[in-house]
Amino acid sequence: MTLPNPLPRPADELEKLKEVWKPPGGWRIITAVNNTHIGLFYVGTAFLFFLLAGVLALLMRAQLAVPENDLIGPDTYNQLFTMHGTVMMFLFAVPVVEAMGVLLLPNMLGARDLPFPRLSAYAFWAYFVGGLVFFCSLFFGLAPQSGWFMYPPLSSYQYSTGINDDFWLLGIGFIEISAIAGAIEIIVGVLRTRPPGMTLDKLPIFAWAMLVFAGMIVFAFPAVILATTLLELERAFHWPFFIAEKGGDPLLWQHLFWFFGHPEVYIIFLPAAGMVSMIVPAMTGTRLVGYKFIVLALVGVGFLSFGLWVHHMFATGIPRLSLSFFSAASMAVAIPSGIQVFAWIATIARGKLRLTVPSLFVLGFLFIFVLGGLTGVMVAVVPFDLQVHDTYFIVAHFHYVLFGGMVFPLFAALYYWMPFVSSRPLSERLGRWAFGLIFIGFNVAFFPMHATGLLGMPRRVYTYSAGLGWDTLNMVSTIGAFTIATGVIVFLADLARNFRPASEENAGNIWNAGTLEWLPSGHYSVRSIPVVTSREPLWDQANLADDVEAGRYYLPGAPTGRRETLITSPIDAEPQHLLQLPGPGWPPLLSAVFTAAFFLLLTGKFVMPATICAVLAIALMIKWLWATDPGPSHAPVDIGGGVTVPVYETGASSTSWWAMLVLILVAAAIFSSLIFSYLFLWTVAPASWPAAGALPAAAYPLIAAGFLAASSALIAYASRALKKSAAWPLRIAMLVAVPLIAAAFGFELYGQLQSGLRPTDTGYAAVVYTLIAFQGFYGFVLTLMVLYTVARSFRGLLDSQRRATFDNTMLLWHYAVAQALIALALVHGFPRLLG
Repeated sequence: MTLPNPLPRPADELEKLKEVWKPPGGWRIITAVNNTHIGLFYVGTAFLFFLLAGVLALLMRAQLAVPENDLIGPDTYNQLFTMHGTVMMFLFAVPVVEAMGVLLLPNMLGARDLPFPRLSAYAFWAYFVGGLVFFCSLFFGLAPQSGWFMYPPLSSYQYSTGINDDFWLLGIGFIEISAIAGAIEIIVGVLRTRPPGMTLDKLPIFAWAMLVFAGMIVFAFPAVILATTLLELERAFHWPFFIAEKGGDPLLWQHLFWFFGHPEVYIIFLPAAGMVSMIVPAMTGTRLVGYKFIVLALVGVGFLSFGLWVHHMFATGIPRLSLSFFSAASMAVAIPSGIQVFAWIATIARGKLRLTVPSLFVLGFLFIFVLGGLTGVMVAVVPFDLQVHDTYFIVAHFHYVLFGGMVFPLFAALYYWMPFVSSRPLSERLGRWAFGLIFIGFNVAFFPMHATGLLGMPRRVYTYSAGLGWDTLNMVSTIGAFTIATGVIVFLADLARNFRPASEENAGNIWNAGTLEWLPSGHYSVRSIPVVTSREPLWDQANLADDVEAGRYYLPGAPTGRRETLITSPIDAEPQHLLQLPGPGWPPLLSAVFTAAFFLLLTGKFVMPATICAVLAIALMIKWLWATDPGPSHAPVDIGGGVTVPVYETGASSTSWWAMLVLILVAAAIFSSLIFSYLFLWTVAPASWPAAGALPAAAYPLIAAGFLAASSALIAYASRALKKSAAWPLRIAMLVAVPLIAAAFGFELYGQLQSGLRPTDTGYAAVVYTLIAFQGFYGFVLTLMVLYTVARSFRGLLDSQRRATFDNTMLLWHYAVAQALIALALVHGFPRLLG
């Protein structure tokens, strides 16, 4: 193959590239935004939360070591198990796999960086600040105590007074924002920043896993966003979504929560499986068996996991037909999971496995995860599940699945990829000790819990009576837990001795792996972007590493004088354009701090300070967004091999358009969950639905719909005006569209108020006003976006060529109008249809 760029390269080309990508020095490193640095911060913070949650677990095990122990009181114990579950699930498990993606994907894809580095920085700092403050609530007696699942009515205002549970509900809010921001970055990054030649069938399996993972976040997290919003509305304003005597239903929470909660298990597992699929070929020196089947299995698990949420609700009295369906679906998910396990075993059998520390953790994962999968099939059988429901058997099962299925692969990954981020790999000797202690400790801690559960010990009890047959088993479990902790301490000692962060001059490809993250790299990722011809290019393309480092492939320098990466087509990875990327700066960090402060101050009912923080957060976001639509300010660039690409694209070719599309999918998923809530409450309390005569007059929704349609028409007119660079028609059309969408909201609200309906009356009223409130929220966001777009027009930053900002505003506008029309049809049409 003829390489795109000849040698020798210009003498100062590499130095300029290094200068452009040079990170801030000293303490200003916190203003770094590129994903290699943010990924490292992210992994470190997630692991800190793993340690903190582990300490909470040790306290609980110390309490349960002997019967009738008075080490910890019941209230403190409730806070401990709530915080342990919450921190492990929300502050460790999801963030750490997302962090591994942010850290590894740029190099694995041969990109300089993912497309939205400031979004990643914002997501990380919101998670870091908010997560630490949330955890510290434990020291002030303000930690939630209703369990990480927060079931109402226990978590409702009637039974959980104070602000402890509000901390959980609003605290989870910024974690959800962080997760979704990361998912947008990963989806667009995997689809648009691959190197030429890396078609989807050559995508590294970890990137496939992260793509499915991010897609699952887009569709699963909205359900819990809505659930937490509804519960907080009930707690703060007494809107009765979950109060049965007012037409609500506690089961609505369970449906929404587990529609997120069960996919969450696979959201955690799939990236871990992707890591294993990368480590096994490197450790065996052979290609992964059944690549295509594994990809299909990843997609299949992702799809099936959404059909399993009732798997957690077998004991709630739902109809028998539903039980049968969800029981079958729970068993069916074992098929794609099994395909991956057999593929790993076949790969190990075909190659020659080196028993390194990553290999040991992978083997430990296989053993433990298979056991967890077998008990998963057991609890998918409804009669058995009814017997062991809420016992320690379930605790054992999900720790085998989650700890075995995610933590063991994570340790394997940390040892495997450490030479990629450190100048020294971790110690093989200490690593073997760490593995032995964690593996033995885990089985000593959790295997006896199967027996404890079968003997009837319930979950979430802070103590128990002697002589029930649980004493010895609990003592053994406690010894096992402290053995795990000893293994983790050995790992930390290894980390302290050998971890030396280094983007440049790292330890390199000590495993002789075949994928691109092991190319020589610097702060700029790879010196030149390679052309890929196989799934393991380092094995199949001779001299690839040397040629990339010499600058013989695409984009060997920084032709625009700024940070940039190559954007390729989503299917065939053909070069399309150059994306200019931002450098270090304070706005993402500060806006994240103010976002976290907004949620936390709101939890404490400090409304005015919270409002000020929200305004500051928005102002800082606008400041960083102002430079994100640079327009075709640079001539097309020759990246080598006679390929010249533009430096700017709009519409469906731009990465921001793709990000907006993913954001709209998130919005649509939230709205779908709200429609589900509306219809679910009708099925449980149809008597609280009004007769057709009690609804607002039909004129209100019809006028509101007319205003909505007119606003969309004006935005479409503005788009045509922009094509002709007609600035004033564009500005007038957009500014007139704002009061129209506000009037639509006002008419709908006024109509409902005129009918005498109030949101505190019934579950029906609460969900109707929530639909209206959602439309008000979109009106507020769109108003900000219009003012921002018009301001850019006045500053001469918007024209027929430079229109990415307008296109994104238009996309969201049309979506919001479509959503509002559906809401009007549902609220006013459905009760009339019922008569």
